[in-house]
Amino acid sequence: MTNTRRAALQALLWSGYVAVSLAMVASVRPLTGSLSFVMVCLGALLWAASEGLRGLALWQRWLDRSPRSLLFCVIFMPPVFAALVQLTLLVINKTGLALGWLSFPPGTPHGWGVLAGYTANTSILLWLWLTAWVGAQLLTRWRQGEIAKWQAEAAARALELQVLRAQINPHFLFNALNNLRALINEDPARARDMVSRLSNTLRHTLTHSARERVPLADELAVVRDYVALEQLHHEERLQVQWQIDPAAADAQVPPMLLQLLVENAIKHGIARTPGGGVVDIAITRHGATLSIAVSNPGQWKPVPDAPTSTGLGLVHLRERLARAGGDGAGCRIDAADGRVRVCVTLAA
Repeated sequence: MTNTRRAALQALLWSGYVAVSLAMVASVRPLTGSLSFVMVCLGALLWAASEGLRGLALWQRWLDRSPRSLLFCVIFMPPVFAALVQLTLLVINKTGLALGWLSFPPGTPHGWGVLAGYTANTSILLWLWLTAWVGAQLLTRWRQGEIAKWQAEAAARALELQVLRAQINPHFLFNALNNLRALINEDPARARDMVSRLSNTLRHTLTHSARERVPLADELAVVRDYVALEQLHHEERLQVQWQIDPAAADAQVPPMLLQLLVENAIKHGIARTPGGGVVDIAITRHGATLSIAVSNPGQWKPVPDAPTSTGLGLVHLRERLARAGGDGAGCRIDAADGRVRVCVTLAA
């Protein structure tokens, strides 16, 4: 809140209090100039006291303290300021009476008991004001914290998408371009087809990865293009078997998820296995749950410093599943009989 807006609200609040007080007094007895002057002084002093409480709270960082310490300040500081207000008002009254500026009707209450009563009333006003101010500040902090949290999550998601856009392995691009160059003279028609597949793969990486979910059919299309380009490089060493459940045709999946699994299978399975082998890709759907399993020849051992990681980007995959996989999403890795199988489950 700006200083101008706060000053306007304070002026409205305390002038309203003075106006209501004068109206209540006028309903029981005639108003005098002296009484009106004293009430205006009281409103000004209450304004000053509330600003003093605010300044003290900011200076001593009340809002950063423990709840018990904050409650102590809220309870005990308003009476101190209320006493200062009433003592100042008493000095104004005494000075005005002594100099003849003020005069009060006979029988006007006075004395220490009256002063104590006025101090209690003033304390209540300042308690209400301080409680409202502290509540507003805490609410503002909570809102700012929520905004900061969502901004941080949005920034993390944007960074994640940027990583996805750079997901294609540079070695894949290098090999694909070299193979295409060699293929141009040998088989121009096939070379044109491979260029189209490479273009589709890159376009998918740049556009679809900006979305939380993409149709499974689109993901399959780009993976088929990716596999075709890798087969151009590995030739007969890379064989792929597809098992796609027709019930999964309309499923939605996080972008680049299947591509990441297949890339890891080829890079860390086929490329490291003499003679290559077969990559099995199986996608099934059971009700609202989609299962994606990719297996390849090879061995798997968890990274010693990160038991849940294979060093294949699967930690990143798990984070993506936690964000966009839906309820029950997860990733499991099995290794047996010289093959590694990664199974991902997510909400379809």
